[in-house]
Amino acid sequence: MTLTIVKQSSFRTQTDLDALKAVLVWFDEFQSLPIPKATWLQCQLALIEGFTNAVRHAHDGMPPETPIEIEAIATTEALNINIWDQGPGFDFNATLRRKLETTNPDSEGGRGLRIMRRIADSVEYECYGGRRNCLHIHKQFKTALVKDGPLGSS
Repeated sequence: MTLTIVKQSSFRTQTDLDALKAVLVWFDEFQSLPIPKATWLQCQLALIEGFTNAVRHAHDGMPPETPIEIEAIATTEALNINIWDQGPGFDFNATLRRKLETTNPDSEGGRGLRIMRRIADSVEYECYGGRRNCLHIHKQFKTALVKDGPLGSS
């Protein structure tokens, strides 16, 4: 089965927490698609956590001009978000395991990875050569296709 891409868009911004508002305005483009509202809201939260982590951790100490690139791809059954950073990279799985063991809802920080993992069907982090890394967030959904009326009757 081939999935149809419904919308694909990318956004580039500086390393600045104040840029989060512009990131969210950009992501609003996906709200009008046939994606369940709850799924869209969950992906918005994962995007917030991923972007914030890129600014605070991956680009810690880097100039604000250091770009963060974000790509979102909506298909008929899933929403994929990729957040590209230029930090030194890290062992995502080891960090996630540690966060799962040591953080709780009352923890001061460190909940972002837990939240993303709980929301998404898969979260992966790939380190590429030349200090380029990508956080991949994948969330599947089902749309209710209605035929010929509210109850699907003909």
